[in-house]
Amino acid sequence: MKLDTLKFDGEWEYIQHHISNPEQAAIVFVFGDSETLQAGKTFLALKAMYPQAEIVGASSSGHILGTELSSAPVVATAVKFSKGSVAVATLHFQAGDDIQTLSKDLIGQLPQEKLKHVFVLSDGTNVNGSALVRGINDLGGAFSVSGGMAGDGDRFVKTWVVANAPATDFCITAVGFYGDDLEISTGCYAGWSPFGANRIITKSDANVLYELDGKPALELYKTYLGDFAKDLPLSGLRFPLNIRANENEPEVIRTLLSIDEKTQSITFAGDVPEGYMARLMKPNIDDLIDGAGLAAEDIRNINHNTALGLVVSCVGRRAVIQQMIEEELDVIEDVLGSNVFLTGFYSYGEIAPFKATPHRCELHNQTMTLTAIYERV
Repeated sequence: MKLDTLKFDGEWEYIQHHISNPEQAAIVFVFGDSETLQAGKTFLALKAMYPQAEIVGASSSGHILGTELSSAPVVATAVKFSKGSVAVATLHFQAGDDIQTLSKDLIGQLPQEKLKHVFVLSDGTNVNGSALVRGINDLGGAFSVSGGMAGDGDRFVKTWVVANAPATDFCITAVGFYGDDLEISTGCYAGWSPFGANRIITKSDANVLYELDGKPALELYKTYLGDFAKDLPLSGLRFPLNIRANENEPEVIRTLLSIDEKTQSITFAGDVPEGYMARLMKPNIDDLIDGAGLAAEDIRNINHNTALGLVVSCVGRRAVIQQMIEEELDVIEDVLGSNVFLTGFYSYGEIAPFKATPHRCELHNQTMTLTAIYERV
């Protein structure tokens, strides 16, 4: 595997250049701020450099190159495999479309024979991520799936996806990885601390929470937040909700997106089903950073050759860790080694399987999610 890394600030500039023939690059991953990424020049100039490559990416709430949160408007990583290959399928949809059905069809468009892994990038504001992963799981393939929901800084207004064309909204793209010599593994961990009592979700509709234990959700939330309540919904990034179907099922975390004073409801970045157990979470910066290392420990490190590490972390983690955010990237490199080059973004939702169910993906919030791609050569 050979990698090129680049940054864009008016024009593309190489940071590392190891692919001697750019026409042999199989895929380019590109992440950046919404305004620059949607400009046609950004994509067209990159396509001219890598004319045969698939080019995919997403707008971000911070973009990652190596162990740094890049200050450049857009970053890219080009990949040349020794023997592996990729295929890309893309979905353009409209508001109100059945995302669960469409996402199943999207993954079904990829050649299924010898499909090892799928990396999904989705519009982060117009897609219910829970419906997205339900559709993917409905296909029931013998492959793993990871990825993330595009970001838009801390604005939560409009997000963009690159899928072999200038960035657009209302889009989902999926990259399929193929090759007997490819070894792909994922890791996902949070690091948040629970507080307060376990409660039951007694009234909800998809990702909108109305009642916990029969009490108005927003009113109850505010009693736990204390002084932070006056800064809702932004302060809600610091206090996600931990939910699970029952005590025997794994937990997933949901990020607060918005509140409605009139209905006393809270909208989260994923479904909060009625009957689920729920408990608030609070941050401890050291635990969050350690959580990134625990995600890396789930990766199967098969050799010391150059490898690609696709990173999808949550905008909420960045909001809490702030100026220490690059420490979670340093911890990952400490675990995986400097031969695994990191690229990725801070997202509005992370997609990854639980360790016990590697062929069934879940929507996560507030996690560090890693996808490591090695070649046996």
